[in-house]
Amino acid sequence: MHKDPYGNPLHTQSAQAADAYNEALVLYLDALPGAEAALDRALAADPGFALAWVLKARNAQVFARMDEALASIERARATGQGLPAQAAAHLAIFDNLLSGRVAKGYKAARAYLLDYPRDPLVAQSCLGVFSLIGFSGAPGREAEHLAMAEQLAPAYGQDGWFLGQLAFARIEVGQLNEAEPVIEAAMAQRPRSGHGAHVRAHLFYEAGQTRAGRDYLSGWMADYDRSGLMHGHNAWHIALWSLAAGDVEGMWAVADRDLAPARDEVPPLNLMTDLAALLWRAEMAGVAVCPERWAQVSDYAARCFPDPALGFADIHAALAHAMAGREAPLHRIIEGAKGPAADLVAPCARAFHAMAVQDWAGAEAAIVPVLYDHARLGGSRAQRDMLDYTLLTALIRQGKGAEAQRLLALRRPLTDTGRAVAGL
Repeated sequence: MHKDPYGNPLHTQSAQAADAYNEALVLYLDALPGAEAALDRALAADPGFALAWVLKARNAQVFARMDEALASIERARATGQGLPAQAAAHLAIFDNLLSGRVAKGYKAARAYLLDYPRDPLVAQSCLGVFSLIGFSGAPGREAEHLAMAEQLAPAYGQDGWFLGQLAFARIEVGQLNEAEPVIEAAMAQRPRSGHGAHVRAHLFYEAGQTRAGRDYLSGWMADYDRSGLMHGHNAWHIALWSLAAGDVEGMWAVADRDLAPARDEVPPLNLMTDLAALLWRAEMAGVAVCPERWAQVSDYAARCFPDPALGFADIHAALAHAMAGREAPLHRIIEGAKGPAADLVAPCARAFHAMAVQDWAGAEAAIVPVLYDHARLGGSRAQRDMLDYTLLTALIRQGKGAEAQRLLALRRPLTDTGRAVAGL
């Protein structure tokens, strides 16, 4: 029986198909280009290889190619009749997730991982800030994320992919000292992992190490292919550090090269949220942002995220619409927020609208109730800093600088905030 690198049966008689699948799985887990081509080779060798169709569907999903993802999971269902219990359960989890039955899929994934913890594709669907836990909208979801990672840790030992996941979970709850040796061990094993480099970047960010972080990630990115899943988002980190270092020209160079709306290699969720957040962070730092840039992001959000559905996407779309002066799509989000964090979306959108029209007191009133647990919106602490900085900006614009300083000392004592908010 052919197996994947984690010991899971692959249920194909073709050694060529199994080898190509295993290559694709490692490339997928490391956010490296080539997974799709490897899967095509696997399926050419064995068109009935159901688990390869599942991975092909998942890979298409992360790039938001949903027609391809749904077609692939349909092929998985058609070719997966009669699979043994583990493989059938694996297929069913991703069938649920791709078909919109997210709660059912997550419940099944939790149960499955108790029996088969070394299935990295299922584990990966639960781990990370863009995962089933990350976007659950549940209170305390960062603690749940860490608990899941710690629960799985004994099954993976010193596996480089998993160590990156464990390090990220620790970083997001502030366990920086505990995370550092873990991510260093991960990168020693898999130095070209796009996800691993991203986690290392977060550790630099949370520790306030702007120059070291920018130097590290810029060097790492030098030979990372632009088609890699994490290229756009890792570039966002470099742009943020350029802003923090006062290199505004460098920030714009990264934005225009790596975060332009025309970049179809970047998943739409990453591109829209990263670009909107970068423009807003620049505005709050006192950098002039031309209206055309906001209009482009608003247009992109309206095209790719026309209806409220996911809180993390919706707050960034609302920001873009507010700053572009687009009342209709903004009010569509305020009035029609959906999902498990919907109660936080409308206040964020109202706060951004107030900021856009320079109603600083109104922005303060709207954003304060969100801050008690904005982790429910999803994304990382670094991504959600724009919410805390929105309040800081509103306070400073009202002459409440001392209050802003106290708030910053309480909420973000380590991060580099020297140029984060003008007047701070």
